[in-house]
Amino acid sequence: MALLRPLLDLDREIRAPDGVDGELRELVCLRVSQINGCAYCVDMHTKDLLADGFPGEKITMLTTWREAPIYNETERAALAWAERLTEVAERGVDDEAFEAASRVFGHAKLAYLTATVTGINTWNRIAIAFGFEPGHYRAHDIKRWLGLD
Repeated sequence: MALLRPLLDLDREIRAPDGVDGELRELVCLRVSQINGCAYCVDMHTKDLLADGFPGEKITMLTTWREAPIYNETERAALAWAERLTEVAERGVDDEAFEAASRVFGHAKLAYLTATVTGINTWNRIAIAFGFEPGHYRAHDIKRWLGLD
């Protein structure tokens, strides 16, 4: 569908070599999908992380990442930024949140991270609205869809 082409282009662009690391991107997408209650996307990003050998402990502890000492500074900054943007209507984005994320990522990488969060929030809404059924996704289907395999 031509209407989805810009979203697929965005997905391709955020996977650029100078963008956010692939595992970190998937972790952020998983957390945003959890917040939004998108079972299809939770299934997708969990499967992709596991297929890449990402530690299962970090996946299972993700909903409590603030209390779990297993996340590094970069992951914590990305997750905090992702949550802030996902909940922007309730909490807004203050200067302190922006400065904290900028310190870790710099402005260029923060732009990629912001695009990642924006993109997955959009995909969550599409998947929920159209009733995408979880459980049928195969690891790395998205890479095949985007022609990145």
